[in-house]
Amino acid sequence: MAQAHLNPVIASHLVEIKAEENPDTRVYVFERGEHGEDVITYRDLHEKANRLARLLLEKGIKTGDTFGVFMRNYPEFVYSLVAGTTIGAIMVPIDPRSRGDRLKYLLTNSGAKAVIVSIECLEQLEEVLKDVPDLKFIAVAYQRDLGMPVSPKYHALNETLEKDTWETVDQMIMDVRQPMEIIYTSGTTGDPKGVAIRNNRTGLFNILNMIVWKYKKDDILYNGLSLTHGNAQAVTLFPALALGITAVFSPRFTKSRIWDICRKYGCTSFSSLGGMLAGIYNEPEKPGDADNPVKVVISAGTPQPIWDPFEKRFNVKILEWYGSVEGGFAYKPIGQGPVGSFGKPVPGVMEFKIVDDQDRDVPVGQTGELICRMMKGETRVDYLGKPDDSEEKTRGGWLRTGDMVHRDSGGWYFFDFRKGTELRRAGDFIQPEYVETVIGKHPEVSEACVFGIPAASGAPGESDLVAALEPFDGKEIDPASVYTLCKNDLEKNFIPSYLLVVGHIPKTISEKAIPRQLKEMFEKGEGKIFKVEDFI
Repeated sequence: MAQAHLNPVIASHLVEIKAEENPDTRVYVFERGEHGEDVITYRDLHEKANRLARLLLEKGIKTGDTFGVFMRNYPEFVYSLVAGTTIGAIMVPIDPRSRGDRLKYLLTNSGAKAVIVSIECLEQLEEVLKDVPDLKFIAVAYQRDLGMPVSPKYHALNETLEKDTWETVDQMIMDVRQPMEIIYTSGTTGDPKGVAIRNNRTGLFNILNMIVWKYKKDDILYNGLSLTHGNAQAVTLFPALALGITAVFSPRFTKSRIWDICRKYGCTSFSSLGGMLAGIYNEPEKPGDADNPVKVVISAGTPQPIWDPFEKRFNVKILEWYGSVEGGFAYKPIGQGPVGSFGKPVPGVMEFKIVDDQDRDVPVGQTGELICRMMKGETRVDYLGKPDDSEEKTRGGWLRTGDMVHRDSGGWYFFDFRKGTELRRAGDFIQPEYVETVIGKHPEVSEACVFGIPAASGAPGESDLVAALEPFDGKEIDPASVYTLCKNDLEKNFIPSYLLVVGHIPKTISEKAIPRQLKEMFEKGEGKIFKVEDFI
């Protein structure tokens, strides 16, 4: 019988309860394409998390210490999260694409004492080890079937996880306010900030499921987003854990495989962010596009022009939502509200306002900054080592989202742009997403990202537009035909001044393009650059 003192809001407590009640329930499947899959039950999760918790204790990692988890979506990520909450050590999920100065910053800023790393990320870690002297311990996870041995100077995590014997580690944390992880912001406009996520956040995820996701016992969830991002945890990881339904994860998001994966596992729902749906929609049409088990796509940032066409082509419904790691939450129930809206705040949970630079309410239809607060309890953000930033973020008891939005007369909210990133050209405010959607129709363009550079006219606050383009594999982009498409489908001010053709558009862990890096590439003359005047 589960111990009465266990609190299911705390992840490790929940796992212990579930492992006793339903040990053989299949909770997670980590698919690895041609390399098979790893199936995780509550028993597996409980046993291996405890083995890892004991290892961390033996290596000197104690309550309140931080440790990094540096890998793609593998079972060891979940074992690490549960092990951390067992002993009160704070997990720091690290984007597996991190390297160099960014990786060094994440490890040093968080004060990580240990790192759990998958072998394909080990080389990136080794490049910065000399600059991270506080690391006490490195454990490496690897796939035995891929034949990748671990150097004896590191701990082979597989040996610990696969031991025949194990002992339960007594739950060391009872406080739901204890931090369970530090999730870093994407840092698209500067150094990322570490946000302390407390144990009680798992309780919020369960509330969201009851009100918003509304998963059923026969649902099977899919997510190709990195578990190091809060979205994959909120929409998929924690709901599956609490409900005892299966969640399927891929090591990375691959737009060309998503439907095949969902068909293979019978997935009824998958999660999407930003331009992911546009990327999926831009894939060549196939006769069986509508023949899939997916009923609902849980999306944050669906481009308005493809919303209805996406639903019709793939025979799905889109549940749109809005949120950030710092807080703030809204959603648009299926079949309600206007297409393009991200919804309304959750009733009785959160309050929204739209304000100008002087914190004055703006009228209906006018763009301003979205600020929000909890209707019960404290509205609080804890940026690691940045008390002034934390205080400013929730000045006056309201969370400052930095998102510029407007609402209609029915109270539905619409995202306009990120504060400080708006583009203006000849007096028009340009929606990059709209331009990207039009260009994405081109049969040779796999991904597009539109950003601004200072206008050649010298007009203050004005931008010339650059469209960064990534071709489909094996395709060559014809710039003349792209410009013909733009001329036919866009107003004059919306037509990019330049095309920048690159091999790959850099993205954050949340699959958002990074305009700052693309701008640097443009300034350095990297990639192929074409001028509009040469074609129109």
